[in-house]
Formats: sequence, structure tokens, C-alpha cells
Amino acid sequence: MSKSKYSGLKPTRRDYCQFILLTLINYTQTYMAEHHPFFSHDAINRYLMEDDVSPEAVWLAVKDTIRYTENACLIFDDTVLDKRHSFHIELVRRQYSGNEHGIIKGIGVVNCLYANLDTGEHWIVDWRVYNPDADGKSKLDHMRDMFDDALEHKQLPFHSVLMDSWYAAKEVMLHIDRAGKILALWELEW
Repeated sequence: MSKSKYSGLKPTRRDYCQFILLTLINYTQTYMAEHHPFFSHDAINRYLMEDDVSPEAVWLAVKDTIRYTENACLIFDDTVLDKRHSFHIELVRRQYSGNEHGIIKGIGVVNCLYANLDTGEHWIVDWRVYNPDADGKSKLDHMRDMFDDALEHKQLPFHSVLMDSWYAAKEVMLHIDRAGKILALWELEW
């Protein structure tokens, strides 16, 4: 069957997420189109341009599925999406990648997870793109913003905060302590 016969079909978030989870080689929309029986590159591109995966949309999607408990923690971590071969993506900047143990070109993302320690389940509840040229914020600023939002707006019950040891700046530790939360740090070695 040709893709043109199914030109009316549109990719969904589920289609795209399944592709991201299953592919081991290439995460581009071109690769998805080449290996999907129904969706063209243009259809996938239109879907990605129209889908709302903003931090607010993520929160709205997960807030009713979370199993809230006082025996929970917030987990903050950052990742650098490797874009070393990209030359025209505006969010790409040179930054440290823990996976690479060095500086690479990439897009930095700071994530906030809510972890229920009774059940072992966790949910992404917030995320931010590291783009200091646009918003003037460091990764630590984003972490503090998400922490404050979890307390004030989302009103998540939790007793502790887990984060990579590089976040252990004095102002961050004092901020968490003033909120009455316990801080735990880790150092991951890969």
C-alpha cells in the first residue's frame, strides 16, 4: 500500500512517542517517515509544529494520573540533547554533557519529576529549555522556578528533593531548606 492512499491519516502524539521509544538509531522526522507505512515527512512535520508539549500541557496531561503522597520527592536533572552535527538550530549551544564528560553542541533541558516513594512510580511534572540568550536564566534558575511552582501552584506533597551534585550551590540549598524540604545529592558515574 502506498502512503498516498493514506494521505488523510495524521500522526498522533501516541504515534510519535512510540516511534521515539522504539527507534534505536535515529530520532528525526525524516527517519520516522522513511520507516512508517502511512505518514509522510510533511504530515509528521505538521504534527510536530501543531502539538502542544509545553510544560503547562505536560502538567495538565499528568496531574490527574499522579498518586500523591507525603512520602514523595521531587527529582531535578538536566540533559543535553546532542546536536553536534547541527549548524542552524537556534537553541543549540556549546555546553557540558555528563554523558560525554565534556563540552558538546546541544540543547539543554532541565526536568522535574515527582516520585511516589511508596509505589516507585514517577511522573514528569515540569521541564525547561536552557536558553539564557532568550530568558537570561541559568539551569539553577530553572530548577528554583520549577521547585517554587511545585510548591505554590501545583501544591505537590513531598518531603525531599533529589538532584545531581552539581546543583549544590549555596543559594539552591538554602532555598530548599527555607521551604522545609530535605535535600539529597547524587553523583552519577556512567
